[in-house]
Amino acid sequence: MKRCLTCLAEFSGPAWICPHCDSAPQSIGGVLAFAPELALENDGMAPDAHHALDQVQHRSFWFRSRSRLLVEMARRYFPETRALLEIGCGTGYVLSALAKALPHARIVGSEIYANGLDYAKRRLDSRAELFQMNAEAIPFVSEFDLIAACDVLEHVENDRHVLSEIYRALQPGGGIILTVPQHPFLWSQSDEIACHKRRYRTKELREKAREAGFTILRDTSFVTMLLPILVLQRLTKGRRKDYDTEAEFSLPRWLDHALEKPMTFDRQLIKLGIELPAGGSRMIVAIKRKDS
Repeated sequence: MKRCLTCLAEFSGPAWICPHCDSAPQSIGGVLAFAPELALENDGMAPDAHHALDQVQHRSFWFRSRSRLLVEMARRYFPETRALLEIGCGTGYVLSALAKALPHARIVGSEIYANGLDYAKRRLDSRAELFQMNAEAIPFVSEFDLIAACDVLEHVENDRHVLSEIYRALQPGGGIILTVPQHPFLWSQSDEIACHKRRYRTKELREKAREAGFTILRDTSFVTMLLPILVLQRLTKGRRKDYDTEAEFSLPRWLDHALEKPMTFDRQLIKLGIELPAGGSRMIVAIKRKDS
């Protein structure tokens, strides 16, 4: 079901013209834009961030490992997904992996920056519907079986409101997969440059998801085996004003592959049902009650 962001009426059908107030979203770069005033500049990310990400994601152990974890969670908990939305899909790196894991699902990606969707279009071709959208105003009601928001919530001021928007956009019984950076004491220049609003406390994401109405299925840290190295890096070089965050994702190939092994061990423990108590990131898997 569609939701008009002008008059808040709900309607169905293939067209995005609201039958109640006749409003319709703009188009930017060939995609529908539901928040065009934020499409070129906002306080959630640097405008050129997606160009840098597109260059490094496939070469970074962290992006590869996180993507594999998300795919495993989607296959395990939501294998019958018919409609998937990834909020903040950026360059489409994760969305393309989820599309392969859920071949029969309708795939939808949204991104607040229109330029990120240029990369996603190339990566996903015609496999996905793409929208420019602000996560604080989702134009859907009871539309999706699964919504993923991977390292998105830390970029928005009112994360509780975004969770309530996600809840409304899900079908009853549908699920979410969320990841966020964890442990406020790890705050560094990387967070500043990435325009993060927060790093999450251990139970914070769980509590906020429950407040929004979700039932938690999994709640675990990851980047756990690498936590000692991460702490050392964040509390030393990571605090310097001239710190080069892109260097984190452009490591020598041998080092990148070496660091991938502890992340693989994290993933295997999570796959066995073990909830890791501490780590650089947090992930929850949760569902919307069927009677909602």
